[in-house]
Amino acid sequence: MGEGGPGHSGSVSGSLPIAHGGDLHAARALFPEAPAPWVDLSTGINPVPYPCPPLEASAFRRLPSPADLAALNAAAARAYGVADPAGIVAAPGTQILIETLPRLWPPARVAVVGPTYAEHAAAWGRAGHAVAAVTDLGADADVMVVVNPNNPDGRTWDAAALLACAERLALRGGLLVVDEAFADLEAVASLGPHLRPGLVVLRSFGKTYGLAGLRLGFALAEPAFAARIAEALGPWAVSGPALAIGRAALADADWRRTAAAARSADAGRLDRMIARAGGRVVGGTCLFRTADFSDGPGLFGRLGAAGIYVRRFEAAPGRLRFGLPADKTEWCRLSRVLR
Repeated sequence: MGEGGPGHSGSVSGSLPIAHGGDLHAARALFPEAPAPWVDLSTGINPVPYPCPPLEASAFRRLPSPADLAALNAAAARAYGVADPAGIVAAPGTQILIETLPRLWPPARVAVVGPTYAEHAAAWGRAGHAVAAVTDLGADADVMVVVNPNNPDGRTWDAAALLACAERLALRGGLLVVDEAFADLEAVASLGPHLRPGLVVLRSFGKTYGLAGLRLGFALAEPAFAARIAEALGPWAVSGPALAIGRAALADADWRRTAAAARSADAGRLDRMIARAGGRVVGGTCLFRTADFSDGPGLFGRLGAAGIYVRRFEAAPGRLRFGLPADKTEWCRLSRVLR
């Protein structure tokens, strides 16, 4: 899943733009007098990035080789619990996978469990499918899309329930898409080890490793469908630097464990600050917290005037989503406003 959330309802056909986090140009336009530098808390990206290894100059000069891609896919398979690396498809970010999957599927009734990341419904709608928003896994549909953990409320789904849904859909030639963009640092049972026909799992690299600009993501699927996705993306879909950095990071299980513990502690600290400001945390993950306030628009304005950008939601004006500050200075700036 991309870095935004359902901040703009958009349209299923894609005729209206969808607002996303991370747009500091929009923040500066809203608050031209705000002090710099901005504290961007509008995304759910790890603010403490993975330390990129030194790269050989050849990674920038030559086309990525099949061996480089195979090495990345093998590292991803180990990290995500996928038995066969042939079930891994590396892509330049999960957003392109969200756009690609609907174009590989015949016209279908698509149910998106939400409210959630708006690009899923928009992408299936742009591809000509009939899309409906639903609240649970029991909807009558040919294709279902579930974000687990969900953005922006952090709702999670039991693996057994998701696998039962995938089985039900597969029996009639359907598809379950499970977007696990925020699963890496959470106590969520991934479906990566349980791939089967009729199931595709999406994994984000940039959020977990704090390297969203690298543009790297993965689809996990049974090998035959994985091959179709890879063919649709075309050759050299992932850059040489992304292949090298992704391979190193995915192999570093110790870093992931340390990051999960540290970001969980940060999320708890943020919850306490939100509570002191009169907010009620309604969900989230260890990379973002979503809360309701009696005067959400007023707080959004005060934060913006102080050079702090958070996510707001058109359909829920009292609701704000906070990413994690990156360092002591950012924590102090946020604390001053929330006090």
